Amino acid sequence: MRKPDKREHINLFFSAFLIIAFIVCANFFSKFTENMDLMTGRLITAAVYAVFGLLMFYATRVGDGKAVMRFSPLTLVVLVLPTLLIILATLFEGMPLHKTFAPDGVTGLSVVSSLAAIAFGYGLPYSFFSGFELETEDAVDEKKDEDSPRVLKGGVEEDLLDNEDFDEAEAEEDSDDLFDE
Repeated sequence: MRKPDKREHINLFFSAFLIIAFIVCANFFSKFTENMDLMTGRLITAAVYAVFGLLMFYATRVGDGKAVMRFSPLTLVVLVLPTLLIILATLFEGMPLHKTFAPDGVTGLSVVSSLAAIAFGYGLPYSFFSGFELETEDAVDEKKDEDSPRVLKGGVEEDLLDNEDFDEAEAEEDSDDLFDE
């Protein structure tokens, strides 16, 4: 593992600062939504915490190499769907476990609902973008092979390419012969 450079330390500091600032803003939003309609206040608070989870994802998903897009059904089933169920149960009275996650008389989100919204915001992008990968020499060689035009073996294109290589080598020999005389 390589040692982080100065730029990465500065980025880490700013990421931490932004997350702390977002926590303070989320607190103000939750205080602001206490005076609103119960459903609207809970919805806004859940959205704010989901955005916080999204910021946590992008703050922690740093690394070397190229971002890798992978679909992770396990993360989707184990993390995203249960947290979505908790959020929906908090918002809608007809859902099972509504009384558990949203007790009567409580205007904001419960601790479980807040954590579920944060986990939802973190887990949704994590289901599709799961990190970074370093390019190995084999991957670079494969990429070069993919970028080069494909030539069928034994075909006319291969013969033409062989003739061009032969013509270039022959032209170099002729130019060397001119200088030798």
